[in-house]
This record gives sequence, C-alpha cells and structure tokens, in this order.
Amino acid sequence: MTLTGEHGPERESDDLIAAEYVLGVLSAAERQEATHRIDTDPAFARLVDEWEVRLSPLADAYPAAEPSQSVKPAIDRRLFASASPSPAAAPRAGIWTSLGFWRGLAAAAVAGLAITIALPYLQPPAQQQTRLVASLAADSSNVKYLAVYDAAHHNVGLSHLSGERDQGKDFELWLIEGDKPPVSLGVIPVGAATTVPVTPTLQQQLEQGAVLAVSVEPPGGSPTGQPTGPVVATGDLKNI
Repeated sequence: MTLTGEHGPERESDDLIAAEYVLGVLSAAERQEATHRIDTDPAFARLVDEWEVRLSPLADAYPAAEPSQSVKPAIDRRLFASASPSPAAAPRAGIWTSLGFWRGLAAAAVAGLAITIALPYLQPPAQQQTRLVASLAADSSNVKYLAVYDAAHHNVGLSHLSGERDQGKDFELWLIEGDKPPVSLGVIPVGAATTVPVTPTLQQQLEQGAVLAVSVEPPGGSPTGQPTGPVVATGDLKNI
C-alpha cells in the first residue's frame, strides 16, 4: 500500500487508508507513515477522526471485562522482575517525605496503566474471541466495504465506504472457500454500518480465514443460490 507520493490508479484512497488505520490492519511501516500524516495533514487527520466515530458502533457489542486474578501478578513480574532487592528499611521520616512511598505510588500507577493496555493480550485463551477483518474492493468497481467478522456474536459487521447499488438491485455477501461454490451470507442491508448474521454451519469456515465477495443481485438476493450479477468487491479475511 502507498500512503504518499503520486496519485495514480494503484494508490488506495485516503478514506480507505484512514479506515484501515482505525481498524489496526496496516503494517508497522504503513501505520508509522499514517501516524506522520495525521500530525502533518489536517485533511487526513479529519478522515481518521470520522472513521473512529463511524466504526465505534462495532465495539458496542463488547461488554467490559474484569481481569482475572492472574493478570496483576503477571504484569508485576514483567515490570519489576529485574528490579534489585530493596535495601534495609531506613528510619521512617514521615510518609509524605518517603521516597519509597512515592516510588510505590508511581509503580501502582504504572501497573494500573499496564493492566489497561495489556489486558487483551493477557486474558486466558478461553476468553479470547476471533476477530477477522477484510477490505472488500475490486479494480473494476468503486464499491468498497470494510468487513469485520465477530466470532463472539456470530455476525459480519460491514462499513460501506463507497459505491452505490443500482436502483432495483441489491448487494449480496458471499463466502468463498477454495474451489468450492460460493455460499451466500445474505443480502447486505442498506446503510453506512450494518451487520449480516452468520449461521453456525459457516462460522468455522469464516474463522479459518475465507474470502468475502459482494455481488449485484435482483431485489431480495440471487434467485439461484449462486452469484448472478457482477462481483464488485472481494477481500481476504485476516486476523486482527
């Protein structure tokens, strides 16, 4: 992906780059370049702000989680395992003038911040849920979607980036796995942010990382069970 340079047919739109930045699917180098553009390019920074607002409803379904009792000791070991043993205690000179008190207070603050940052990575495997993301686009079409598969709630969240369906037509979402025939996930509802439910029989296929595609179909979806109109956007599901 190219974030700067000449505008050409291979350059992805700033709008899509901003959305991928918010989702966290850019590579380290691309994210660093995007961060620099946020600091130096007010127009690009506004796009990032808009996508943060637009994509925030995707996180509403995730309830707050209390860390397990093992999280705090694990963080303490990482933060303070190399610290040298404390010397023998000196005579107390009052808590407010105690260097140990202020060090302890600072350590507690650092540990609290670390818990907030590290909680998603230190949760037991059983509590972690699969989330996959795909950028759906095609060279021959201006239709673009961002798709996020939510294993916890068994649905695909879709953010409509660009491209309108023709009057009297619907967009339909398909799952493609290898050489197998496409499987319909249903008609995509009209809207900037929508969800498509996933049946239990298709959840495992999605979690293994399949391809999603969008086709143009008659109202209500394909009458044959297979795409009948042009495929206007595709993308691989990837872990985030």
